[in-house]
Amino acid sequence: MATPARRGPYFCGIDAAMDVVAGKWKPLILWELHAHGPRRFAELRRGLPGVTEKMLTQHLREMEQDGLIHREVYPQVPPKVEYSLTEHGVSLNTALATLGDWGTERIRRIGAGKISVDAA
Repeated sequence: MATPARRGPYFCGIDAAMDVVAGKWKPLILWELHAHGPRRFAELRRGLPGVTEKMLTQHLREMEQDGLIHREVYPQVPPKVEYSLTEHGVSLNTALATLGDWGTERIRRIGAGKISVDAA
């Protein structure tokens, strides 16, 4: 049974935005789809080391309900499903870009390592 999209009430714009991007994987899913274009489920999972199948499925469903991603099912055997960003998802990615820049600077400032997706 699908849950309805979240609709508030909210205290402020940050509250509404965080409602949509809450969770470790949602911003990373947005980044993966932005960086690589439409992706199949297995491609997304490979691009996000550490995400479980259950969590990826849950986040994709919520993001589809929130209008951030589009799920395209191709009528073929075996079934083919691709996920892509909607215009709303692209605009959220644009808003998150500044946060990503801040995080990149933090990585540099504290001398933290970066995980290579290819090596994971």
